Amino acid sequence: MADKDVNRRKFLYGTAAVGVTGLAGCSGDGETNVDDDGSGDDGSGDDGSGDDGSGDDGSGDDGSGDDGSGDETLELRVGTSAGGTQDVGLAVERAVSEESDTLEYSTIESPGYIGTIYRMAQEQFNAGITDNNSLNKALDEEGQFDEQSVSRIPYYGFSAFPYSIYIVARDGTDIETFDDLAGANVYPAEPGYSTRGTTLDVWSQDPTADVYEEMNIQDMGVGDAPGAMEEGTIDASIAYGTPGVRYTGFVQEMASRVDLHYVEPTDALIESAESFSGAGTTTTSYDDWPIVDTDIGTDEVFTWDLEVLYTFNPEADADAVYELCRVVDEHNDVVNEGEAQFNDYESTADMLGYAQERIPVHPGAVQYYQDNDAWDDSLEEGE
Repeated sequence: MADKDVNRRKFLYGTAAVGVTGLAGCSGDGETNVDDDGSGDDGSGDDGSGDDGSGDDGSGDDGSGDDGSGDETLELRVGTSAGGTQDVGLAVERAVSEESDTLEYSTIESPGYIGTIYRMAQEQFNAGITDNNSLNKALDEEGQFDEQSVSRIPYYGFSAFPYSIYIVARDGTDIETFDDLAGANVYPAEPGYSTRGTTLDVWSQDPTADVYEEMNIQDMGVGDAPGAMEEGTIDASIAYGTPGVRYTGFVQEMASRVDLHYVEPTDALIESAESFSGAGTTTTSYDDWPIVDTDIGTDEVFTWDLEVLYTFNPEADADAVYELCRVVDEHNDVVNEGEAQFNDYESTADMLGYAQERIPVHPGAVQYYQDNDAWDDSLEEGE
């Protein structure tokens, strides 16, 4: 496994405090919760409480399920940011309540994917939904983790859903390919959004860094972006959502107000996206994933994908993790009925779709994969 010796300390069970105070920038997953009518919340992932992710939730409960009576229950307290991610978490919670007699699942609101990693390191809950890019930054002590690192990151459990990202431009801009974005006013979503962070991480690499450095990156809230596109102050924007399900709200609004077209990826952009360890890549038929029935002039879209997944702390009960894996696998249809954004597994092996060699898999999940002949020997089991 890459960097095993360097990162080993982050995976060892321990009780050392993280010592994080005054966290900033732990805003939510950065996705607007889109209802059937295309409306949604502001996508900030912030409940407005002013909680920065550094403190105790006041419950005094670490999610162990031990009430002191000697009768230990299977319990998972799952940190979940607001918006679409919370919708997925609540759908999983409902499936557990309907299909499991042994597991108690609690959704605990958490300040975004990065905030979830910090809070799990502090043992405020024993499970959480986060993304691979944030996990890799925590491992490498980059971005926010450069200033305030964590003593460990959680183990992989199973894939949840992607946010797939590509570029559209306003008609009349003469922007046809990624190279044409040099000198253009480009909107990569609201500052603090994980989709924005992942996009800029991809673009700022070689061999696309030269184009990225010439872009005029626009900073504004998603609520202002459609109007700015309509007024001509934004030339191009990322478009994203979950393929085959829906797009985030501001993208739908842009498409309803402005004529848009697909920005073709260059070989350099494809290379940057495919080489970036914090994201996956996908090619999707546009007919299967149109933006409010808008013709953007392409048959398919190439995307870089924010990979969102369930993670578990080392001390999370292996039987509880095993049972959750069983529910989302055997009753995947129940979860999908509650929230179509959750991955539709064709096989148990699909649950490992976002696993990386450098991030160990929780022992409870490993046992489930082994019992179902789905384990990948190239992966590492957590200690």
